[in-house]
Amino acid sequence: MSRPAPGDRPAPGDRPAPGDRPALVVVGAGPRGTGLLERLAANAPELYGGSGLDIHLVDPHPPGPGRIWRAEQSPLLWMNSHAEDVTMFTDDTVEMAGPVRPGPTLHEWAGLDGSTFAERPVQGAYLRWVYERAVAQLPADVVVHHHARHAVRVDGPPGGRQRVWLQGRERPLLADLVVLTLGHLDAEPDDEQRELSAYAREHGLVHLPPDFTADSDLSRLRPGEPVLVRGLGLAFVDLMALLTEGRGGRYDGDTYVPSGREPVLYVGSRRGVPYHAKIGYDWTGDRPPLPRFFGPAETEALLARPDGFDFRRDVWPLVEKELGFAHYHRLFTAHPERVTGDWAAFEARYATAGPDERAVLVAAAVPDPADRLDLAALDRPLDGIRYGSPEELQEGLRRYVEADLRRRHDPAHSPDLAVFLALLSVYGQLVRLGDIGGWWHGFFSYLASGPPGPRLRQLLALSRAGVVRFLGAGLSVTAEDGVFRARSAGVPDTVVEARTLVEARLPYPTVERTRDPLLRALHADGAAATPDGLLAVDRTDGRVLDRDGRPHPRRFALGPHTDARGSGAFTRPRTGGVAFRQNDATARAVLTFLRAPGESAAPHRPLLEESSR
Repeated sequence: MSRPAPGDRPAPGDRPAPGDRPALVVVGAGPRGTGLLERLAANAPELYGGSGLDIHLVDPHPPGPGRIWRAEQSPLLWMNSHAEDVTMFTDDTVEMAGPVRPGPTLHEWAGLDGSTFAERPVQGAYLRWVYERAVAQLPADVVVHHHARHAVRVDGPPGGRQRVWLQGRERPLLADLVVLTLGHLDAEPDDEQRELSAYAREHGLVHLPPDFTADSDLSRLRPGEPVLVRGLGLAFVDLMALLTEGRGGRYDGDTYVPSGREPVLYVGSRRGVPYHAKIGYDWTGDRPPLPRFFGPAETEALLARPDGFDFRRDVWPLVEKELGFAHYHRLFTAHPERVTGDWAAFEARYATAGPDERAVLVAAAVPDPADRLDLAALDRPLDGIRYGSPEELQEGLRRYVEADLRRRHDPAHSPDLAVFLALLSVYGQLVRLGDIGGWWHGFFSYLASGPPGPRLRQLLALSRAGVVRFLGAGLSVTAEDGVFRARSAGVPDTVVEARTLVEARLPYPTVERTRDPLLRALHADGAAATPDGLLAVDRTDGRVLDRDGRPHPRRFALGPHTDARGSGAFTRPRTGGVAFRQNDATARAVLTFLRAPGESAAPHRPLLEESSR
């Protein structure tokens, strides 16, 4: 809406001027900002009535899809989840104080087959519809204004109105509260990336640092030339699509027909293998009763430790036991011919056994080692494997990908799906613990957030066509003698040289290196960051913490740049969506405060504690 916003009036103070309306500024209007808006609409009838409110959404990109899901991107880029597994609406599995407002999943809204991996512009259209529906459900005296600009700074006293400064605008927006829903952020390069870019400039090479693939300048990658690619996750999958079909190539069944405009992609990573394919079958039978060994009680006990906790020592054993429980529950109940004994006896012993005792128990009850859960082997599948030549490595990696595709589409391996469900359960608890380091998020994505099966079939076709060449595990890249050189553990004596290096991964969202000026300034002004560089927030409602651990009464933050980041971009229906829980708690805190913004700068603690049960 374009009418002048009341929040533009000068003279901020502890309470709005007579006749003025409360104002909320939400910086970031993508999926997280849209989700917050939906929760504001859902909770407003109970918590906010009659006094009017202006909500200012600040984002240079369209509200709903935002930057990542905008319509103006290639339809070759797909969603990474089945259409039936994507929803923006709550259900009765979400632990929250606010009301459930059901709505359609992506596949229901778009009329797609549930197993479809939709094009990203289709998801953008869904998000735009969710945004418009949320706006329509707000009370009549709540007005939403979209400012298609970047927010560059927020200031103001804790006890008074905040000022949000926008790029290219002289006067700030005045706000009683500010919520940062910034989504994924660009980042300044770290020391290694700066050195590689400087080397590339000096020697006339091409270096593409971590970035969102849809925003990268791929025109610099020339046809037929070797390109070193570091990373085999989802950013690589996007890169692969844009440099092959995006340049006129096509698939004829399982054969890739090149256009002649493709570069040759030499790709490797620490693991050396792509993320596991999405599981391609449905659940049947009883689900494992989760959480079992890592639930709210265990999380609270960890948070209550006066000396804190260590992830590997204190948290990982609980995660490992929970994942194993889900795996063996499914194996015993769905595939009893592959175990000895009965589930009740196994479960009783499993519950009390330590790691060494569990290994003995599993060895006795599960005769085939292939039916046992080995998380270390899953995490590093190529450890210790050596190939006699680069061609042997290509064949070995193709066999690995083919086996993964068969397994992930075969219900005989349904314990894998049980482990997936346990991963979602575990993630919901780990979010409550805050910043636990980057290893877990990579491990989770590798097991639970891999590419659609068709993408890996395309990868196999590209490998057979020679457009993709695998480098293997333990990849190292150096800049020397005027080129980039890649080596890996799989074929130790082989060196691949190229004049182009692509870092196929997203920027890490650190507040110190973010390119977002607002977040950088917020941190410089005293907002706390975790050791891994995430913005520290209050677990109950998302208020930004200062370096003494005190929550700011008028500033909130939600999303991947915070230490309360949720799992994945979107929520699967009926999985207790962590992001929904967070959005609801923040929305209720915001509405409670805005009922009378001048009365108190303190949050309504009993309400927030109830909403984070």
